[in-house]
Amino acid sequence: MIFNLLTNKQTRSFTLASGLLLSACAFSANATSPKHPSGENEQMVNAQTYSASNYVSQENSKMFPVPKEGQVQHILTLKTLENEADYMLEIQIGQTKMVDCNKHGLSGKVIQKSVQGWGYSYYEVESISAGPSTMMACFDQALTEKFLPITTDLKMRYDSRLPKVIYLPENSQVRYRIWKVESPFSYSGDKQK
Repeated sequence: MIFNLLTNKQTRSFTLASGLLLSACAFSANATSPKHPSGENEQMVNAQTYSASNYVSQENSKMFPVPKEGQVQHILTLKTLENEADYMLEIQIGQTKMVDCNKHGLSGKVIQKSVQGWGYSYYEVESISAGPSTMMACFDQALTEKFLPITTDLKMRYDSRLPKVIYLPENSQVRYRIWKVESPFSYSGDKQK
């Protein structure tokens, strides 16, 4: 009887584990940037950084302010695509830190500003500081290098007409990815004719 009980538990565990694995495979999202529509292995985003000491004016971003001392200007230039409405740009701002087994976060406020006389938007984070963290005992586990984003991330339409310009404190990073629509719109309720 104990053998039958143990076998039933193992069977249920196996069934549950295989069901979870199947669910994870069925609902996983492709989080990598899609290939350039031309089919060539071409980057869709060109990223440049400038500090106050090495700033060089670029033709497509000369209207944006020069970075201040202690600040880095990140310029993301998007490649022109045929149907840009099918794409979206996601931007995360943060820092790479050595962390223990706890979940760590960073705090920072993203401020959207406008270039005077032009109306173009850019983003600025004045400071990034330590945020919330769990307090588990990690004992002798080694520290690992990990990118920690601030809680605010930016999601915007893919628009190659203007660069995306972000000002961050030194020792901060911008990471980004491109999302592509994989399905047409669906309708809720009766479809209008």
